[in-house]
Amino acid sequence: MIVVKVTYTVNDAYVNTNKEMIEAFLTDFRKLDGSPFVYSVLQTEDCKTFVHISQYKDKVIQDRLLSTPSFLHFQEQRDNNLMSEPRIEILNFIGSSQDIFDS
Repeated sequence: MIVVKVTYTVNDAYVNTNKEMIEAFLTDFRKLDGSPFVYSVLQTEDCKTFVHISQYKDKVIQDRLLSTPSFLHFQEQRDNNLMSEPRIEILNFIGSSQDIFDS
């Protein structure tokens, strides 16, 4: 399993647009078979910092999601409105209260 956490802060004026762009790619992700991945986005108390946590069964589904046109467009627009570079962390999965992916 591949688990990635990305944290970034956007400019104040871009917060609502960022949320709209996130909803656009999540809508496209929901059209796919969701069994090999979980993708969650959270917003911190400051309202301009976002945390994306993605869990992929394997590299194949990760590559597929990350090449989705709406996701690529989101990244391009986000990158033009960042206050600082995104922090990308690769996490080691330990366990969950429920099965994430059936083997």
